[in-house]
Parts: sequence; structure tokens; C-alpha cells
Amino acid sequence: MFSELDQLCVNTLRFLSVDMVQKANSGHPGLPLGAAPMAYVLWTRWLACNPRHPGWINRDRFVLSAGHGSALLYSLLHLSGYALSLDDIRQFRQWGSNTPGHPERGHTSGVEITTGPLGQGLANAVGMAAAEAHLAAVYNRPDCAVIDHYTYTIVGDGDLMEGVASEAASLAGHLKLGKLTCLYDANGITLAAGTSLTFTEDCLKRFEAYGWHTINVADGNNLADIDLALQQAREESERPTLVLVHTHIGYGSPVADSYLAHGAPLGADAVRKTKDALGWPEVPDFLIPPAVLEYFRCMVGRGVHTEMMWDEMMAVYKVVYPALALELEGRLLGELPHGWDADIPVFPADAHGMATREASGLVMAAIAPHVPALFGGSADLDTSTKTVLKKLGDFSSAAQLNTDQQGSNGDWSYQGRNLHFGVREHAMGAMVNGLAAHGGFFPFGSTFLVFSDYMRPSLRLAALMGLHVIHIFTHDSIAVGEDGPTHQPVEQLASLRAIPGLVVIRPGDANETTIAWKVALETTDRPVALILSRQAMPTLDRLSLAAADGLRQGAYILLDAPYAIPELILIASGSELGLIVAATYCLQAQGVAVRCVSMPSWELFDALPQVERDMILPPPVKARLAVEAGVAQGWHRYVGDHGDVLSMESFGASAPASVLLQEYGFTVAAVCARAIVLLRG
Repeated sequence: MFSELDQLCVNTLRFLSVDMVQKANSGHPGLPLGAAPMAYVLWTRWLACNPRHPGWINRDRFVLSAGHGSALLYSLLHLSGYALSLDDIRQFRQWGSNTPGHPERGHTSGVEITTGPLGQGLANAVGMAAAEAHLAAVYNRPDCAVIDHYTYTIVGDGDLMEGVASEAASLAGHLKLGKLTCLYDANGITLAAGTSLTFTEDCLKRFEAYGWHTINVADGNNLADIDLALQQAREESERPTLVLVHTHIGYGSPVADSYLAHGAPLGADAVRKTKDALGWPEVPDFLIPPAVLEYFRCMVGRGVHTEMMWDEMMAVYKVVYPALALELEGRLLGELPHGWDADIPVFPADAHGMATREASGLVMAAIAPHVPALFGGSADLDTSTKTVLKKLGDFSSAAQLNTDQQGSNGDWSYQGRNLHFGVREHAMGAMVNGLAAHGGFFPFGSTFLVFSDYMRPSLRLAALMGLHVIHIFTHDSIAVGEDGPTHQPVEQLASLRAIPGLVVIRPGDANETTIAWKVALETTDRPVALILSRQAMPTLDRLSLAAADGLRQGAYILLDAPYAIPELILIASGSELGLIVAATYCLQAQGVAVRCVSMPSWELFDALPQVERDMILPPPVKARLAVEAGVAQGWHRYVGDHGDVLSMESFGASAPASVLLQEYGFTVAAVCARAIVLLRG
């Protein structure tokens, strides 16, 4: 079944990778040497893809969760015919190259998602598998399975130690994602030591407990056993599969089975000895035997043929199911349907108003029926974050629960659009990244703002990849109240604003919330975080104040000084916007020329031309006071050296919200007093 040519192909993968690392004098040779056989069998025998069209929607997804082994992935991509040249391979880890140290989505042809922070890739893959299950359930018909593909990932010992992997694997088993296969490169070695010091659990039993199908491959160099395991994984439709493959890190090298093989070049002498041990010529480096290249490049022809067959099926589908085909095509293109925002409410002025989380829920209810791609959920908090898509079903396997155990939507199937993540914030963040990377979704995840800390690695990666993900963070300030400082965010806003490429929007009333949602759905090249309140806040009177559409600028003049150049500017976001409006009226009654500026998004404001920013915050006006119930960090760029910030510079306390706001100085009187001091200074 497997021949000398197959072994030659495996060794070509190994030594392309070793030569990459050695030439760069940087990288990780151990994983490619040990895991090349499983990667080879997967790519050449099982992976459905088209190297000439890497974005073909019905391709199988491959995620190298152990992203430090990127040299192996680049070797696979080059040999298989993706747009990655041998010159690119030679420039591994160099400035401007297409072969960075860890795989980067959008940077290298064929890389599905950015990996490297361990555990993320496995959780991303769970999101991709959920994406396939949902799209297949919604759009496939018995005679036309237009969405029908598999998700594969290679993980290492380090991946399975990370908490995010445990969260995601637990949920994948519960959801019965049978088209997900995880190849576990079990070499017993981490960066600093053997796993005997830190990781001795029985992973097969652990994953069985999660509800996975498990297979043990005793010899990671046995191509036939690996192939059989992948066949058994394909035949298992009710459970995701973990294939535990016992491998040798740095196989064939003088430092095999040692942590020394993990994260450093072997060195010229060790490279020579490794090549000698495995019967590989010492020179030239980057050797690709012609027979190997010819065999691998057969993947191009197979891929083109496979996609052509799918195109023929899709052509029939468009004729027989034109409405479904049009909807699916729009989703895959990331388009918003015509009239998607027709039913978004406009909220009347109301002194009592509503929490922006409530307004967000109403906006989502208006949008969801028109935007099939809107899909997501919360970390067991949807009744608090107001993110339930009512009457649109709960995503789960058929007959997952008894009727009396079901959630509020009742309908349990993969067609459902409410994905219940459970108390798994980190997995949620990584899974929505997987949904977005798969395509066909405007995915969202929600939790309390203070728990965004659990999600930071996933948030950072979403921004790094420019993924269209919407994060909904509610309970945005000390006004959470009696739950106390463990649940009261103080530094989280500053932390989120520090992430390059993440758009943070903190709307100040219900109508700003509607515009924030429009921006979130229209911003397709980066993630957006909506920061929403638990407590009610006034719905501002837009007949006397500027329109909420000003939110699109990031900051806008809400109320200006009448008949005068302003001598003071008050600035706020979110929960504190109503507060500075009241303070503005109070100060104007005292004869102070005050400009009131709503600033819900620093990122959108900073994107404006300087002349437009100066029109909102005129440089000659030095007296500026920003008000926000979070740390002041970052605000000084807007208030300047002569300005001030009314902020939280300590953790909160457990008490009713009204008491906390009074005690910490978030009152009209306190704002006015602080402003007067500024003017006198």
C-alpha cells in the first residue's frame, strides 16, 4: 500500500523543514521530523483541497495548532502546489517573507488561520467544524450536499495542556461534531523538559470522557496505521475523533526525544548526522527529488477535478434551489442582504431610558431575521447579555437533550443560530475566530466586560488576522453594583483599546447602540467590541442634540456652546454620556461656554483626517475634561496636558450602583466642580 516513494516524500518534508530552520538559524525542527508521516498521509490521502483555489468553500480545513512547526506546513504547501515558491521556503523567518515563524492567515497562501499560541488552533478547528455543521444543516438537500467537508488539526502536548483546548474539546464532544479529527503528535516533550514532569494524564480516556472517538497509533512512522486511523475517523459520524500518534521529536537527529530538538536549529554537524541517519544526501540543501514533486503535484489535478465536480453540483443546486443558493452565495461573500437594517428601531427620548444591553438585544432581534449569517451566543450569560436570537433555534446535535432540559428556543439542531458556549469564555473567543475564518458567518460571542480578560489571546489573534468577529461585552462599569469588584471592570476598556486592529465602541444611549451595531456589521476587515451597560441610562433627545449617526466618526459634537467659541469641552463614552449632558446644561446655566462631545470609539475617531478631529476637539481649547468609569490610561491623548480625567483609579466595591456612583464621584455636581477647577487653572 505504501512504497519507497512514500517514504521519500516523508523525508522530503522532513529535510525541507530542517533546511529552512538551519538556514534561518531560527525555528523548530523537532515537530517536522517527528510529525511528517502523519501530515503526509493526511494531505496526500485524505485532505480535499484545491491548491489553485485555496479559498474554495467546500475544501477540507487544516489547522496546524502546534504552529511552531510551521516549517512542516510550508513544506506541504510548496510541494502540493500552493503559491509558495522554493525561494519563499529559503526565506523562512526573514523580513518580508511569505514564510513567517508561525503560520499567518492572509499572509501565506493555504494557511487557514494564524496559530502559535498553543491550544488556539484546536479551538479554532472546533469553530470551523461547527460552521460546516450549521451550513450543511441549513443549505444541503438530499440531492445536493453543497457543504460537505472535514476539519483536521495537528496538536502537540503543549496544545492539550492549555485550558482553551480543554474548553473547546469538551464542547466539541458535547456537540457531537463528527467531521472534526484531531491528530495528536504525542512525543512526550515540551520546550523545557519531558512531559513526565508536568503532563502524565491519559489523554485517550480524557477525550473519551469528553465524548470523543479515540484511536491509538503506536508507531508514528507507520504510514499504514496512520492511514487506517484516518479512515476510521472518517467513518465515525457521531463523535469528533482524537488520533493519538506516538512520535519521536527530532526523529533521526542526535537530539531525538529530547527537549533540545524542540526550538533551536540542529546545527550543521547535527543536520549532517540526521541526514545520514535517514539516508538523505547531505547536499544540496532544499533537495526535492523529481519523483516527489511529481507525486505531490498530483494534488493540483485532483483538487481542480474535485472542485469542478462540486461546481457542477452547485450549478444544479442554483437551478433547483435558487433562493437558497442566492442566500448561501451572499453569506460566503460576506455580504449584508438588501434591507437588512430596515427594521432596526429608533428609540424615543426617555429620561429613564434603558440599558444599552437591552437596546442591543432589541436591535439584534430586528436584524437577525434579515441576516442569516448572524450566529453566535454567550458564555452561559445570554439572559444577562441579551443576546438570544429568539425563535431561531439552538445549535446542537439532534435529540441532544430531553424536552424538559432544552433551552428557551426549544429547537435543538445544527440549523439553530444560538450557540451555547457554556462557561467557556476562552473557547468562545477562539471558536468565533474559527467561524469567521471558515466563512459564511457574522459570528458573535458575549460575556461580561470584566471576563474579556479570559479571552484576550483570542481577541488579539482576531485583530491580528483582521477577522470579522463581533464581541458583545456587557456590565461595563462599577454600576454593576452589588456583585462587587470581581465583576466591576476598571482596566478592561483600556486593555481592549490597546489591541491594534480591534475597534472598541461604547455607545452612550439606545440610539448610539443601533448605530454601533450597524458599524459592527459593516466593518468586515477587523473585529469589533461593543461595550454595553447593565444599568438603564437616558435615551437622549435627538431633536435638541446631534443625531446618533455621529457615532460613525468615533466622536462628535453632541451639544455645543450657544453663540460662543467653547471655553471647556466635556468628553465621555457609554454610561457616562448622560452624565456629561446633564453637567453641560448645568454649566451653561452658570454662563460657561461648554461643548459636550460623545466619544464612543477612539479607533474610529483616530481614523478621521486631522482637520476633522480638530473641528471636534479644537487645539486652542485647552480645558478638557473626560469622564469615564474606568482607568484614565489613554485619555490624556485627547484631553492634553492641560486637561483632566474623572476616572476610576481603584477597584470598586459591593454596594448599590447609585451609591457607588455617588461615592466615586460620578455625579453632576462632581463633574461641574472638576470642570470649574480646570477653567480656573
